[in-house]
Amino acid sequence: MKHLPLNNKLFAENRKRFTKELKPNSIAIFNSNDEVPVNGDALYKFVQNSDLYWLTGIEQEDTMLVLFPDNPDEKYREVLVLVRPNELKEKWDGHRLRVEEAQEISGIKTIVWLDSLDALLQMWIHLADNIYLNTNENDRKGSALETRDYRYIQQLKQRYPLHNFLRAAKITAALRAVKTAYEIEVVQQAVDITEKAFRRILQFIKPGIFEYEIEAEIIHEFLRNRSSGEAYGSIIASGDRARTLHYIFNNGECKEGELILMDFGARYGGYNADLTRTVPVSGKFTKRQKEVYNACLHLHYYAASILKPGITINDYHEKVGDEATKVFQKIGLLTKVDIKNESPENRAYRKFLYHGISHHLGIDVHDLGPKAEPLKAGMLLTIEPGIYIEEEHLGIRIENNYWLTKNGNKDLFKNIPITADEIEALMKRK
Repeated sequence: MKHLPLNNKLFAENRKRFTKELKPNSIAIFNSNDEVPVNGDALYKFVQNSDLYWLTGIEQEDTMLVLFPDNPDEKYREVLVLVRPNELKEKWDGHRLRVEEAQEISGIKTIVWLDSLDALLQMWIHLADNIYLNTNENDRKGSALETRDYRYIQQLKQRYPLHNFLRAAKITAALRAVKTAYEIEVVQQAVDITEKAFRRILQFIKPGIFEYEIEAEIIHEFLRNRSSGEAYGSIIASGDRARTLHYIFNNGECKEGELILMDFGARYGGYNADLTRTVPVSGKFTKRQKEVYNACLHLHYYAASILKPGITINDYHEKVGDEATKVFQKIGLLTKVDIKNESPENRAYRKFLYHGISHHLGIDVHDLGPKAEPLKAGMLLTIEPGIYIEEEHLGIRIENNYWLTKNGNKDLFKNIPITADEIEALMKRK
């Protein structure tokens, strides 16, 4: 890991929250993700299973966690399972965690090697009535690949057919949506690194550079500040390319008179930041660009004023849509006829704002969290309205990250320039 050691109370608190939700006499088992081949003998960069990381802080492959709070033997109520260090493998692939190191990271005292787990696990399962197993229940899941979690479910069901099997993800989804103060401390570090990268590139952007050069500056700043890298593939989109929401090519030239939309964030300690800013390539907005930018910023501030505990994501999006309708009429994008002819399923403003305003954020960039249920204090969400005008070859989006509190929300990006005047002033200094 590149990041400094985290407070293991973060993971201990998460385990405490999780086990509190288990039925009596239950055992819960979590697996790490697979190591996935690319081509030949190469592997994709390993990324830990999000739920397992949330509970342990361990980023190493072939890791498991067994939680059995009613185990008669207190020693085995929390068990971290690791691959046994192998001298030959370490010569090729590097150091693997020792017992003391894993204890320090996770806060778990009992460490068991993977090759000795089966006999112990059989004894524990025979004592339990319920077995909680993990699945990927993110609503955005699109892959049909059979992962280790799903293979493990089939194995245990064959071995223990009379046990009651339950979904761990139903619990973790609800708990992960509400961030503890320990988690927000880590997110804030990812945010602060992202701020450094943004200030760096404002001094770098000028007509004639290419999008990939800006991307390189961002990644450089991330890595030199102990980030593990990008939270997601950075979007660096100049001119009309900014209207493509998940633009990934980053190979175009940034030209005089264009705006450049940059959507990027650092990953630190397993948690992610998610920032979007749109700036003028030349360092100065045109009158029309500033008008549209300020309209987008107005929507951002309006969304921040209503994003608080008690509102649902669905109701929140409707309210922001109503405000967008008014704003778009003021800047000449919509007419009264457009609004009169709209339907609930096809709102007129959607021609210029065709994505959601907020999503949950955390260990996953699109993190777990409710849409139809009221939001709760502790949830962490983005606010990212955008305005995309095909006829003007223009795309603008402004995004910050907000932690919901009992009385409203806290902007974790509050120190990062956001107004058109602030951006112009910083770009002028270069």
